[in-house]
Amino acid sequence: MFNRFMLVVVFVPLAIILIALAVANREPVAFTLDPFNPGNPALTLKLPLFIFLFLALAVGMIVGSMATWVKQGRYRKLARQRGVEAENLRQAVSRAPQAPQGPALPKPTA
Repeated sequence: MFNRFMLVVVFVPLAIILIALAVANREPVAFTLDPFNPGNPALTLKLPLFIFLFLALAVGMIVGSMATWVKQGRYRKLARQRGVEAENLRQAVSRAPQAPQGPALPKPTA
């Protein structure tokens, strides 16, 4: 149910906005990688503006995801260490000798 809600409320309007942006910015623009000679045809791309916008969005998402992944590395390491510790404790408990079963203790009365 939540997935359907996200699809309708977030992704459909976002898709409409992106399609409108692509239609409005379909004129070719020059993107040059040579700041000292902007007319250099070897280092200049002529593509529609929306392609550059979408590429910038994709690169930003990838860089942001990588930064988040690197920043959260210490928490993943801590989770691995605690998982190993928990497994060692489970094995230690399963190997421990069982205490002799004596008579059951009476339940405390309130």
